[in-house]
Amino acid sequence: MDPPAAKRSRGCPAGPEERDAGAGAVRCRGRPEALLDLSAKRVAESWAFEQVEERFSRVPEPVQKRIVFWSFPRSEREICMYSSLGYQPPEGEHDARVPFTRGLHLLQSGAVDRVLQVGFHLSGNVREPGGPGEPERLYHVSISFDRCKITSVSCGCDNRDLFYCAHVVALSLHRIRHAHQVELRLPISETLSQMNRDQLQKFVQYLISAHHTEVLPTAQRLADEILLLGSEINLVHGAPDPTAGAGIEDANCWHLDEEQIQEQVKQLLSNGGYYGASQQLRSMFCKVREMLRMRDSNGARMLILMTEQFLQDPRLALWRQQGAGMTDKCRQLWDELGSLWVCVILSPHCKPEERTSWLQLLSKWDKLDVCPLEEGNYSFDGPSLQPTAALIAGPEEEEEVMAMAAGSRHTVFGRALQAGSLHWSDDHLQRILASDSYSPNLTGNGGSDKPSFDPQGRPLWLGEPFPTTCARVDTLRAHGYPRQALRLASAIVNTLRLQQRHQLQIYKQQKKELLQKGSTCITNMEGWVGHPLDPIGCLCRALLEACRLEEETLTIYPDSGPEKRKVAYQHVPVPGSPGESYLAMALEVALLGLGQQRALPDGLYAQDKVVRNEEQLLALLEEVELDERLVQVLRKQAGQLLEGGPFSGFGEVLFRESVPMHTCARYLFTALLPHDPDLAYRLALRAMRLPVLETAFPAGEPPSNPLDSIMSNRFPRWFILGHLETRQCELASAMLTAAKGDPKWLHAVLGSIQQNIHSPALLFKLAQDACKTATPASAPPDTTLLGIALELGLQVMRMTLNTMTWRRREMVRWLVSCATEIGPQALMNIMQNWYSLFTPVEAATIVAVTGTTHATLLRLQLDAAQREELWACARTLALQCAMKDPQNCALPALTLCEKNQAAFEAAYQIVLDAAAGGLGHAHLFTVARYMEHRGLPLRAYKLATLALAQLSIAFNQDSHPAVNDVLWACSLSHSLGRHELSAIVPLIIRSIHCAPMLSDILRRWTLSAPGLGPLGARRAAKPLGADRAPLCQLLDAAVAAYITTSHSRLTHISPRHYSDFIEFLGKARETFLLAPDGHLQFAQFLENLKQTYKGKKKLMLLVRERFG
Repeated sequence: MDPPAAKRSRGCPAGPEERDAGAGAVRCRGRPEALLDLSAKRVAESWAFEQVEERFSRVPEPVQKRIVFWSFPRSEREICMYSSLGYQPPEGEHDARVPFTRGLHLLQSGAVDRVLQVGFHLSGNVREPGGPGEPERLYHVSISFDRCKITSVSCGCDNRDLFYCAHVVALSLHRIRHAHQVELRLPISETLSQMNRDQLQKFVQYLISAHHTEVLPTAQRLADEILLLGSEINLVHGAPDPTAGAGIEDANCWHLDEEQIQEQVKQLLSNGGYYGASQQLRSMFCKVREMLRMRDSNGARMLILMTEQFLQDPRLALWRQQGAGMTDKCRQLWDELGSLWVCVILSPHCKPEERTSWLQLLSKWDKLDVCPLEEGNYSFDGPSLQPTAALIAGPEEEEEVMAMAAGSRHTVFGRALQAGSLHWSDDHLQRILASDSYSPNLTGNGGSDKPSFDPQGRPLWLGEPFPTTCARVDTLRAHGYPRQALRLASAIVNTLRLQQRHQLQIYKQQKKELLQKGSTCITNMEGWVGHPLDPIGCLCRALLEACRLEEETLTIYPDSGPEKRKVAYQHVPVPGSPGESYLAMALEVALLGLGQQRALPDGLYAQDKVVRNEEQLLALLEEVELDERLVQVLRKQAGQLLEGGPFSGFGEVLFRESVPMHTCARYLFTALLPHDPDLAYRLALRAMRLPVLETAFPAGEPPSNPLDSIMSNRFPRWFILGHLETRQCELASAMLTAAKGDPKWLHAVLGSIQQNIHSPALLFKLAQDACKTATPASAPPDTTLLGIALELGLQVMRMTLNTMTWRRREMVRWLVSCATEIGPQALMNIMQNWYSLFTPVEAATIVAVTGTTHATLLRLQLDAAQREELWACARTLALQCAMKDPQNCALPALTLCEKNQAAFEAAYQIVLDAAAGGLGHAHLFTVARYMEHRGLPLRAYKLATLALAQLSIAFNQDSHPAVNDVLWACSLSHSLGRHELSAIVPLIIRSIHCAPMLSDILRRWTLSAPGLGPLGARRAAKPLGADRAPLCQLLDAAVAAYITTSHSRLTHISPRHYSDFIEFLGKARETFLLAPDGHLQFAQFLENLKQTYKGKKKLMLLVRERFG
């Protein structure tokens, strides 16, 4: 970067001035600072050097030197702010990516030399070691500064980044740490004024000679203009001096490369889908906050540049055109942008003209079509904080609020524009901010219609919506007013407490009426948690910040995210409030916000933000280690939440669409359990409610699609219902785990689960968790908790009985194992009541089988009588299932009843009865094969004949699924004997019309003699002939089938199938020849074909060639 042009012109003062060679020397520690230095410091911070020269006709050289000396920035923190990334880089990359760290290393290694300060200009060389095999690199660095701010930088490394390079950092830190070692000269114009004509000519000629290649053209041009009378250069008094600092009218701000900021934001937005891009943009927002906190005007400048690039993001127009919402990451960035603008506009120290210019920009951006709208139905003119509040809003008022919220167009800049009408000039507000001891003794209400103090004399801040007042706190923190932010936060907390007390009083007066009604209108149409201004978060962070125990070190990575170290807190007393601490106050505020009964906002992102904001607040609270003092606050707030009526999300009466309290309740339950178990359980049980589901499904009525998020299609407005149900399940699981060994609370939790959780998938998860908790590896099981796990499992079975899902098998197996853990009686109970729990298939194939495996019996440790009782129960179950669903349960029932003859006969009879009732041939064949495998061939034969009676295979179904079953049945009948073979032939002829199959069966039967009969006597000594009974009928059927099939195929045959047909005729001839006159029959058949299909000359030619 090139150094900027001269800031202003300087006249040539007449007369010599004194020199002070000792100027800039650092005084020894312990000695009081000289009045000259004290004065020079203040002047150097606030006055441009031109202003000093105009104010005083003659400024002594020693004074000039001290002003110039103290004009350089004195804080390393500011150098760090302009040379750090603002987010935590990956481990091991600190030196490579953080200019401040690299510059510090360069300084410590002695890489800075030849440092010279000429007026308000600092220059020097920085040597940086090269890489392996590379030479050392030398960089020339120059820095201009004014009023303790760096106004421009230039470095030979040609750094193109947002912030200063490591070489600028090294030179700056050298000047701050070793100021006494830096050679100091007054501005060059002061030196030139002391030269005579000959000296000036010599100076110019030597300067041109040293740099003739760079400056000779410029020198000649300037000489020509000076020699030309009336030229512009001769009309200007004095000459520019780049070392004399800025002029009075010049902006006094730190150097910021605007072009680089715009380019980098544009590039990061184009990579918006990547996590790293969002992280870097957030780091830039953090940098803006850091600048605001340092009261650096570049904070607003940088925010303007970023906003312009955000609005030029091409995705905005695309999303608007498609009617699609922006991504969550992008929406979060826009939210942060909007909240930052609120802080900027609300600045307590900005000039009116600055605020006006910002508001003009915001108003212009707000009107753009692509400007994103604020998500949710939050109002812009919500109710102000008042010492009293109405208990409920009537339906008309509620509709009016909703209509106002939905009727106008509010962009993300709307709240910043609204903040433009706020001011800090209120007398009461000024007194709150000015003193910790502000009390009624110092002032009266002054005729105001609103109270200024609570009954204890502590200041209140009323008359503004709560989010707006908290935005003031956030603004004060953001602009570096932490004490004032704390004072205002304390006044807001006092107001909230007073309002809470009045709300409780009003509720007690109307409690009976509300409880009889059983429902209420919402008292807060917009919640504080998830609000765009994040009021509860602003208040908590301001209070917690005052209690943080941290080493006072230079922060290179502000808000460095998940890797930042654990924060410790301590109690810090609140001035003017004995016994109060900011830490306890933060906890109280967080619980007030989290426990507020509020309506769920509209829109997916707004609802997701409620959840995210709630989790962020709880993460803050979990960092706080609870002591006795904080536990008392917890207990008090928990009690008030339970008694808070419609103002509390834990109250007895809830608005139907209020935000559930599950996540907050889980934190409170965990925190209170060691100190007050009764209160912890009462609070958590009250929070188990999910009102929108309770009104959707009356008690006992199952949902239409249980394993899905059951409200996703019936209540599309509740986009996050699945997440809320999961949080509800986690709360229930925490209570079940904690209540282990306590039957009273276990049964109370079970009742709450059964009443409030409507998702079978989550109920099943709870049952699994409870069973796991109840059966630790190194301790005896908790029978009560096991019983609860089983009860939950049974409820899931009943809810999902009519909804088949891939998880049902897992659920059924788990239920059997859970019942096994309890004992044989539980196992037999689910077998005896299987109708209401399982399908017949599940009961017969999983419950009965798993309940009687060897592993189960070993686990139960049963004696012989108990084993037989369990087996009898399983057999009864199997027979009942076979009767209800013989198609799928007959075979499992037969398998299970093998060891009991009576039960086996009953199962077999069920199969026979089912065959008459339409049991399919495939199932009959399966059972028949099983019978053969069991050594019951006659029963297998009987079932095979029943199956064949139902079967029909057409002439062209060579690959019918039952082909193998038919061949097996034929083989079985052949092995039984001639009688069985004769009986099955008519069935084969009637059921099978496929010629190849018939000929295949015929050939198989002619290969060997029939087998042994049922009585063991051999029926035939030699193979059966195809031309004799009973096979002659099958032969005639096969021949007829070939003739019929041939005519059928020739009707629509194409030339490409001629060769297949010739092969088919070859197989037909083999079958024909099995008959005594088969040769003549086949010849007659061919002749018939030739006459009938003589038009197919090519085909008939092929027939003659093959068969004559």
